[in-house]
Amino acid sequence: MEDLLQPGQLLARGVCRHLATLGYASLTEFVPDRGLRVDVIALGPKGEIWIIECKSSRVDFQTDRKWQGYLDWCDRYFWAVDTEFPVELLPDETGLILADAHDAEIQRDAPLSKLAPARRSTLTRKFARTAAERLRGFTDPRPSQIYGV
Repeated sequence: MEDLLQPGQLLARGVCRHLATLGYASLTEFVPDRGLRVDVIALGPKGEIWIIECKSSRVDFQTDRKWQGYLDWCDRYFWAVDTEFPVELLPDETGLILADAHDAEIQRDAPLSKLAPARRSTLTRKFARTAAERLRGFTDPRPSQIYGV
């Protein structure tokens, strides 16, 4: 399985495993709004929302033009990178997670920027619906042929 995943997906897996130990539920490749797709979004036990972007190389980071647009969609924003990544490239005002395919560790906490209640409610509902639809896909891989969805 690991050989089928891209480097960023392996980082995301380690991040999601670590977040689970902190009581966070997480989804990968989540779309908070049209034109945005985050690598990992996490919903905490008290309703807090974190976004984590996984960067596997300097080029991957330098070509990311959308990351600042994600700040309006979370309470905390983190980068997840491996131990070989040049972390001095990452903005100091964001969180830092060191990760591999198996686990992760928060190196620098991200500053808190609380979401507005209406946006939090909308995102939490979208998180729940996305998770439910993905779970249904495991038991019903072809719902569009049955329900026209």
